[in-house]
Amino acid sequence: MNKTAKGFQVDQKVVYPSQGVGIIKSIEQKEFKNEKVPYYVIYLEVSDMTIMVPVSKAEGLGIRAIVPRDEALRALELIGEEYEPITSDWKIRYQMNLDLLKKGSVSDIAMIVRSLYHRSKVKELPILERKLYDSAKKLLEDEVSFSLRKPREEVETLIFSRLESK
Repeated sequence: MNKTAKGFQVDQKVVYPSQGVGIIKSIEQKEFKNEKVPYYVIYLEVSDMTIMVPVSKAEGLGIRAIVPRDEALRALELIGEEYEPITSDWKIRYQMNLDLLKKGSVSDIAMIVRSLYHRSKVKELPILERKLYDSAKKLLEDEVSFSLRKPREEVETLIFSRLESK
């Protein structure tokens, strides 16, 4: 098949909000209900997993290109800004953050990291929230490091220093 389909192309890095940063290895046609359907074959390094996503479903799943440099820098700024603490009911908070993660913009992910980090300073996070925090932080680190072309460790330090500045 051709090297592009609906905007993404082979070797392009993309963000799959609930899974992490991946690279499109190929775009293949597969037979499905007697129809040829194009699929992205995406390799996710973070989990060492290859997934196939129908091109027609990619947008609905929130799969998007890595953000440009200015958007990555804005997300880093957002982490250090003042914010309104969110509800102390962890179930409501968890659902709100899960919805933000599914939307998947880099700013949404930065807001999750910021609010859960500061919440963890007040009280230890429940296990589900801790996992959500860890995956949001990892996703943010990966995307920002790709966008800014900086080592992941450097971005991790940047994020932590911004979180600690409040």
